[in-house]
Amino acid sequence: MFSSKNTTWETPQWLFNQLDKEFNFELDVCATDDNAKCSKYFTPQENGLKQKWEGICWMNPPYGREIGAWVKKAYESSLEGATVVCLLPARTDTKWWHEYCMKASEIRFIKGRLKFGNSKNSAPFPSAIVVFSNTQKKLEVSTLAL
Repeated sequence: MFSSKNTTWETPQWLFNQLDKEFNFELDVCATDDNAKCSKYFTPQENGLKQKWEGICWMNPPYGREIGAWVKKAYESSLEGATVVCLLPARTDTKWWHEYCMKASEIRFIKGRLKFGNSKNSAPFPSAIVVFSNTQKKLEVSTLAL
């Protein structure tokens, strides 16, 4: 599950539940039939990058080279009125992080390492919750303890 060939990291259910209580998600923009977190979702066949994102969206994108396109879409969708809450690797050294995440409404760094899906092993990278919203508030940065 933690090989570099695998770009899918299933959202820990407890984390999704905690965020869903706060945001009340309507759409999972990047899911499969097996791991969708919302009743409305886009599968790889529907290609969420080509769909319109509306309402309050959950995004846990593939963590491969295409992640920048997903983060860009989240940012652009927020400019059109959507709220997009993203579970992302905290790769603060990347171009996509600086071009889009630093324009987010909020960044919550997760203290420690997540255990994705049903794995007993922690991920080999830190994670963050990045919230893109069309609100005009200043960027807030915080830490979420496990």
